[in-house]
Amino acid sequence: MERFEFSAAAPDAGRRLDLFLAGAGAGVSRSRAQKLVEEGSVQVNGAPCTRKNYRLRPGDQVTVFVPAAPSLRPCPEPIALDLVYEDDDLVVINKPRGMVVHPAPGHRSGTLVNALLHHCRTLSGIGGPERPGIVHRLDKETTGLIIAAKNNYSHRHLAGQLKSRRLQREYLALAHGRVLPQAGRIDAPIGRHPRHRLKMAVVPGGREAVTRYRVLAYPGPFSLLRVRLETGRTHQIRVHLSRIGHPLAGDPLYGSGPPPGFPANLFQGQALHARRLSLLHPRTGRPLQFTAPLPPDFREALRLLRTHSLKKDG
Repeated sequence: MERFEFSAAAPDAGRRLDLFLAGAGAGVSRSRAQKLVEEGSVQVNGAPCTRKNYRLRPGDQVTVFVPAAPSLRPCPEPIALDLVYEDDDLVVINKPRGMVVHPAPGHRSGTLVNALLHHCRTLSGIGGPERPGIVHRLDKETTGLIIAAKNNYSHRHLAGQLKSRRLQREYLALAHGRVLPQAGRIDAPIGRHPRHRLKMAVVPGGREAVTRYRVLAYPGPFSLLRVRLETGRTHQIRVHLSRIGHPLAGDPLYGSGPPPGFPANLFQGQALHARRLSLLHPRTGRPLQFTAPLPPDFREALRLLRTHSLKKDG
């Protein structure tokens, strides 16, 4: 159990308690802050506060108790991991397609968390009992680099880098159509879709979401993009590209299958790959950069698309 104490200043007046905690430096997300409040692990002026929408007053003294990962956590499972880097503070994994990051309804085993619990002696507990060590997430069908923290100190430091955008994430994405202009910035708030529970959408009043992209090539009737995140909302790249009329190839939720004339199995999942991570080591401050090659199915799809383009041009 770790204890953090914060004092609300004048600029915090009227701010929701859960939002305040998410940015206060305890290394917890807004959703995690809400759970801590609901569990009675947050005090305001020495008294428990279970109202996540409590509006702060200047001078309020806020105390939050963040538990370590409990013993009743997901079971360790001997699942092979593609390890890119590891030390006493963090581990970087090249996640395969089809692997869920943490347990959720319908996915209680076989997740990255189950594999990490078997591989690592310790993991941070800031993310809660079902997300030990998880600093950021990737969708099930998204491949590539993901980082996990082995202790709470590293988790808080890495979460701070995410918030300040010092921890940079770069993706390769294959989108339908010819994306123009060839470089752009998509700034559109994201929230839960008003009608479809499994989808996110650009909605008024949603959370800030900013995505930058640059076109690298036009293979066939698609655009190969380099995408960089300034924020990290659920399904952000998928939602933003769909919003501008160029959904991800192979995305069953926001996109569509291959166009006529291409094999139905051209894409085995959404064509999105977390290619590069750049960060500062939480303990030493040393700059670190990691890259992961495209998975075989993504490479094969690009090969087929380029072959198709050459035949068409010829």
